[in-house]
This record gives sequence, structure tokens and C-alpha cells, in this order.
Amino acid sequence: MNPKSFAVQRNVVALLVGVVFGLGLAVAGMTNPLKVLAFLDVAGQWDPSLMLVLGSAVGVSFVGFRAILRRQRPVFDVSFALPTRSDLDSRLITGAAIFGVGWGLVGYCPGPAIASLGFGNAEALWFVPAMLVGMFVRRRFEKAEKTAAQASPAADQAASNATA
Repeated sequence: MNPKSFAVQRNVVALLVGVVFGLGLAVAGMTNPLKVLAFLDVAGQWDPSLMLVLGSAVGVSFVGFRAILRRQRPVFDVSFALPTRSDLDSRLITGAAIFGVGWGLVGYCPGPAIASLGFGNAEALWFVPAMLVGMFVRRRFEKAEKTAAQASPAADQAASNATA
């Protein structure tokens, strides 16, 4: 079947799943940065209630992935798009560190921040644009790195030809 024939169905399902996910974050309290910061404050007034959210997410993911991956293909696509890399590189570690620092400083990560926009949370109105600027800057750096990497072999080849 043509992958384009799945586009509308896939987008509708993605929208519905995103809405349900956002509502789940709101019900769980993850859109409240003070609750998240209290969860992260293990040395002070620690609020362990988000452990239930984490445990539930891990449990649902564990069962869901096992059930879904038994299928030949996804319902609205021709094949599964699963990650193939398993190494830890500097990009992954740096990104995780920036994510963790940002989460610890303001109590938001991308999903709850976007869900908080629906509630008009003032913090989210500042955080989400800053997050988008950070994403844009990172993409610009990636493009510059790729351009430099592609230019480097050509420059190396030209230098070796000049010395030969």
C-alpha cells in the first residue's frame, strides 16, 4: 500500500494521541512546574507522587511495545520506524544534560510545557518560545557541522594534491 495513503489517518491519530497525552500530563500534575520541582527536590520537601506517573508510563510502554511489535507493520504505515543506534555519543549526553538542567531549573520539559500553553500558564508562555529558539539554534549548528564535514574532505584532498 502507498505510504501517502496513510498520511491523513496517521496525522489524525497523532493529533488524538497528543491530546490524550497532554490531558494525561495535566491530570498527573506534570504541567505544574512547582509539583515537578518538588519531585526533583529530593534533599528538601520531596513529593514522590510523580513516581506513580513514571511507573505507569514505563508499565504501559513495556506492555504496549511488546504487543504492537508483534504485528507485521503499524496500522497507519508500511513499516515500523525504530531507532537503530544504541551507542552513547557526545550529542546524546550533552542533550540529556541540557534537558535535565532545564527541567531542574524551571520544572518544564517539552511535553508538559506545550500542554501548559493550553492552560495559559505564564511560565509556559516564556519557556516554549525559548525552547523553540534553542531547537532552531541547535539545527543551525547541525547544518554548519555537516557543511564543514562535507567541505573538510575536499579541502584535505586539495591540500594533499598541492603537496604531491
